[in-house]
Amino acid sequence: MNDIQTACEKKNRSPKGVNLIAVTKYVSNDTTKEAVLAGVEHIGENRVEGLLTKKEFLNDLSVKWHFIGTLQTRKVKDIIEHVDYIHSLDRLSLAKEIQKRADRPISCFVQVNIAEEDSKHGLAVNDVLPFVDKLRDYDRIKVAGLMTMAPFTDDEALIRKVFSTLKQLQLEIQEKEMPHAPCTELSMGMSNDYLIAVEEGATFIRIGTSLVGKEF
Repeated sequence: MNDIQTACEKKNRSPKGVNLIAVTKYVSNDTTKEAVLAGVEHIGENRVEGLLTKKEFLNDLSVKWHFIGTLQTRKVKDIIEHVDYIHSLDRLSLAKEIQKRADRPISCFVQVNIAEEDSKHGLAVNDVLPFVDKLRDYDRIKVAGLMTMAPFTDDEALIRKVFSTLKQLQLEIQEKEMPHAPCTELSMGMSNDYLIAVEEGATFIRIGTSLVGKEF
């Protein structure tokens, strides 16, 4: 996508470091397949049933599967064998269930509610480092990175502040050099703000509209 390349050039970073996750909640199986055949390598679903249905439909294609919604503890057993990434780790009860059900290390993003919006899940900024430290006791959880959602607003300065704060948190975790938390990834940016996210260091962006027909 040319706009991603342009955003990367503004910050002297390679577009190869930005992974597009096609969010397919409102997209049919056939349209999802079109996106994969057009070059999309990552599919994201925020519903357990949606992920399982699409994975079965696309079982002959090479896809990385991301669960990006709020994950209920009781649903972990249903998806744990079917996902490559979980983007919504925000409590120890969920970590314990992943540890219990997983037969391999699962790449997880710790979800952070930087804007402290009541409508969103995630840890407060000050709780992130202590939480990540506690995850050292869970050998089937790999803290691949951090995830956040910016407020839905036209205030670009506010959006940029949310994303830059997540980047700073990432750097603080990396400085700790914790083997269980390499924290090399940042999952941030959706259809309305992904270019700002790319400029602020996103490595995964979650795009749910206007996928088919784009040049990947």
